[in-house]
Amino acid sequence: METTQPPGNEQARLWNGPSGQAWIEAQKTLDQLFKPFEDLLADTARAANAHHVLDVGCGTGATTLAVARLLAGTGRCTGIDISQPMIATARVRAEQQGLPARFVGADAQTHAFEATGFDLFISRFGVMFFDDPVRAFANLRQVAAPDASLRFIAWRSAADNPFMTTAERAAAPLLPKLAPRAPGGPGQFAFADRRHVHDLLAQGGWHDIAIAPIDVPCTMPEKDLLGYLGRLGPVGGALREADDETRARVIETVRAAFEPFVHGDEVQMTAACWSIEARAGESAA
Repeated sequence: METTQPPGNEQARLWNGPSGQAWIEAQKTLDQLFKPFEDLLADTARAANAHHVLDVGCGTGATTLAVARLLAGTGRCTGIDISQPMIATARVRAEQQGLPARFVGADAQTHAFEATGFDLFISRFGVMFFDDPVRAFANLRQVAAPDASLRFIAWRSAADNPFMTTAERAAAPLLPKLAPRAPGGPGQFAFADRRHVHDLLAQGGWHDIAIAPIDVPCTMPEKDLLGYLGRLGPVGGALREADDETRARVIETVRAAFEPFVHGDEVQMTAACWSIEARAGESAA
């Protein structure tokens, strides 16, 4: 078991505390909602004929396990995440499914990896939370095989993703202390600017960088929506400190605001993201 203590920064505090616990509690819902991205990244590993894969910001391990399942007998997949509780959950899932995935509880931007020669780096919404993205991408570049590639998925802007911001807009009048998202800091929409992401990767030593918009339909059961709204995002965080009356009013108001996304027994949304690709070595051209 490989574990290092995360640094004492805000992201470490959140993901080893309430935010990490919320994701564990909502694991099944989130795995279903983001299943299209799991499939996309597994297809990337298949197409790249990868044998040594690192899943960056792996969370509770859904994508790591999907790739490990694909590579069974031909390669291995390692997941790394700053959240110790989420890594513990991922290890349990791997054991339950009988998969040889390996999980590292550490910060990918500073971790001294025991293994090197990764031929593919993947991430499903994990790279936007680095305090120092250039340092993170440079650290990953140091353990890459000469012909390694990466494929990351990151959110585009908040404006492009109304589903992800509906809760805070609806709840704002009822939660005067609701903290705004910090512009430019680590967080869900930190990679909204394509040119900024390109520069971060280039400064980290990556080449042949390609960043393309993708719009991916995602769904989850309507019965899971209240649990999703009450646990995750800025509103979920604020509700942890709210009294029962306030919590009930906020949940009722926010649920009504999500009605346009509800279609029968299913919630439907479009995830507006960047598909980010790069190579460790320079092209021959």
